[in-house]
Amino acid sequence: MTDADTPLIECRNVWKVFGERAREAIASIRERHLGKREVLTEFGCVVGVHDASFALKKGEIFCIMGLSGSGKSTLLRLLNRLIEPSLGEVLVKGRAINGLGKTELRDLRARTIGMVFQNVALIPTRTVLENAAFGLEVQGIPAAERRRIATDALARVGLGDWLDRYPRELSGGMQQRVGLARAIAADPEIILMDEPFSALDPLIRRQLQDEFRALTKSLGKSAVFITHDLDEAIRIGDRIAIMKDGAMIQVGTAEEIVMNPADQYVADFVAGISRIHLVKAGSVMMPPADFTDAPTAALEQTGLDADIDALIHLVLASPHGAVAVSEDGDLRGVVTARTLLEGLKGDHAPVAGAA
Repeated sequence: MTDADTPLIECRNVWKVFGERAREAIASIRERHLGKREVLTEFGCVVGVHDASFALKKGEIFCIMGLSGSGKSTLLRLLNRLIEPSLGEVLVKGRAINGLGKTELRDLRARTIGMVFQNVALIPTRTVLENAAFGLEVQGIPAAERRRIATDALARVGLGDWLDRYPRELSGGMQQRVGLARAIAADPEIILMDEPFSALDPLIRRQLQDEFRALTKSLGKSAVFITHDLDEAIRIGDRIAIMKDGAMIQVGTAEEIVMNPADQYVADFVAGISRIHLVKAGSVMMPPADFTDAPTAALEQTGLDADIDALIHLVLASPHGAVAVSEDGDLRGVVTARTLLEGLKGDHAPVAGAA
């Protein structure tokens, strides 16, 4: 594996069980398949993270979602060793962080991994610029340089005109922008986000979601984003992990999870999600050989990434009630009104190798 292929963060069978009998509890979970409530009753331990494994790819936004108590925030804190794992290993850029000393760990948090919490914790006696530059100050960056870097970071999040204001003068959304600017000013490769927008009004929240994704992609950063909101995860994430009782139930793209939920719990989670812009042609097409109403050469063509909204218009406009799906000149499938309805309902099985 080359450096380019090495995951930025990799969790390998990571456990976090709170309590004095954590090792016993983990052994019993493995041997007897005890549930979270049974572990609490028998051992007095709380299962935070249950045998979690995943890898964060370079340039990826990886969303971890679940209900309160699912373990998502606990898992996030294991990624930069704010808390210690009970078992398992966390690697950052191929290096295990479990054994890092205080100086190495402090350097990791200062230079490689930035973090933004739900409570952004701005220093009330410092200006917006001083708050954004705080991490650089901790690193010992000279005053003129950290002012330049922090000013640029604030401009990127739309606060270039608010440098000399104080946190009390800002709205909640603007304070979150300062927190994001503080994180990116240190130029980390990885940004950890712990439900940063959950307390904001819906309109501001959607705006910040879009801004965060665009900014992360434009800067070439990678991120792990924690949320309890599936709509937010779909809006932001390249891949999504759904957690329950400390365990990762399913990991995949939003389309994969919505079209092929791993179990009833995930199916219930995604039941109310609109598929109009989420599900693509590759998930709702039939094999070309199964379409016999007209020659496929007579059909208008579209690509695998066309969403259901676009496909509806194409199918309705077609005299044959169908559209051909191709990639690089190769016919991959056919979408009809029936396959569209099946896709909206969630009954359609994708053509093998379509995605």
